[in-house]
Amino acid sequence: MTKLSVNINKVALIRNSRGANFPDLVQVAMDCERFGAEGITIHPRPDERHARYSDVPALREVVKTELNIEGNPIPKFLDMVIAHRPHQCTLVPDAPDALTSDAGWDTLRHKDFLTQTIGALKEAGIRTSIFVDPVEKMIEGAKEVGTDRIEFYTGPYAYEFEKNRESAVSAYARCAKLATELGLGINAGHDLNTRNLNYFLTKVKNVAEVSIGHALITDALYLGLHNTILMYLNACRTGE
Repeated sequence: MTKLSVNINKVALIRNSRGANFPDLVQVAMDCERFGAEGITIHPRPDERHARYSDVPALREVVKTELNIEGNPIPKFLDMVIAHRPHQCTLVPDAPDALTSDAGWDTLRHKDFLTQTIGALKEAGIRTSIFVDPVEKMIEGAKEVGTDRIEFYTGPYAYEFEKNRESAVSAYARCAKLATELGLGINAGHDLNTRNLNYFLTKVKNVAEVSIGHALITDALYLGLHNTILMYLNACRTGE
């Protein structure tokens, strides 16, 4: 069954807007787990506009399910990840000034860099995942660089879902089959929500984990964090 990892970046963004520790990011992470989340994700960017590098030690200490740290593997990021050894590190090729992640790795062009980076993370005992688009040659490239998992960038799927859901999901389903044949684990994330998540998991097989933040936190404003997490967990389990 697909696990739900809650990305709490937007909670950190609210905290940072007032310059104090409210809401308390660590407490929110603990509450998410108490409400049923099976993982916690943060994506500290160089400008630290939401999750901060300094959040990592405290979260690593309290997260009991799985801590997934996403980010562009610049030296500062890699040093932080290796020092605190989260359960999983997801490598994302976002520029320092990116508003949000908007593309996967070119695993062919960046083969040497990814191979070296993933090797260092795995030597530290950290499971690795890399952000990819649903393109067969990029999946094959992901296998070559030694990653444990891929994470499908699902932004295009979410954008096309309301227009033609079958067309929107087809490349992901095809590439998931290839990834499974190659022995790669599969994660997914970006713009997944209660409208499109069920369908995605029905059509795309063997997804181990989805990482959801923006939509989940937005829904929680109306429905409450506990109820919202239960809704997303149900979507992960039923595939209806």
